[in-house]
Amino acid sequence: MEFNESSSKDAVSPASDQADNRHHTDDRPRVGCGVITVSDTRTRADDRSGAEIERLLLEAGHRVVDRRIVPDASEQLRQAVLTASADPRIDAVLITGGTGIAPRDQTPEVLEPLLEVQLPGFGELFRAVSFAAIGPAAMLSRAVAGRRGRTVVFAMPGSTNAVRTAVEQLILPVLTHAVAQAQQN
Repeated sequence: MEFNESSSKDAVSPASDQADNRHHTDDRPRVGCGVITVSDTRTRADDRSGAEIERLLLEAGHRVVDRRIVPDASEQLRQAVLTASADPRIDAVLITGGTGIAPRDQTPEVLEPLLEVQLPGFGELFRAVSFAAIGPAAMLSRAVAGRRGRTVVFAMPGSTNAVRTAVEQLILPVLTHAVAQAQQN
């Protein structure tokens, strides 16, 4: 799988929109991102969660190098993450779907062995923020994050509301700083 940059996805908003991270002088103002939707049923035409991630990233001034859909099959997701993390244009991979408890939901099981460093705080905070919005059903999420090589990886549930919560409240405020930390020599 090759990740191809699309010129239509290069829209940029001012880096000052990343106000929470202005004090990190080594942070890159634009992060190259891969977006992966894990689903057996979604197509590009009805992938609202992947489209929402892309929209939020672009509005924040980041680049979406590639956006793809892979089935709820562990080997396809594994290969997509390996390919994305090996692509020097991709600094962060945002994954939506496969984090529930259904038998086909395998995203955490696929990601955890690939991650050299795990960020348990992402899943903990996601569930805490989600609990305030949806109540006890938040405990059914197995959102995970970490670092593979020099690439940060975030996996969140497949619902558009969950994606919006995770990206707006948790990922965007720290994305440039997390990438800068992951890419330190």
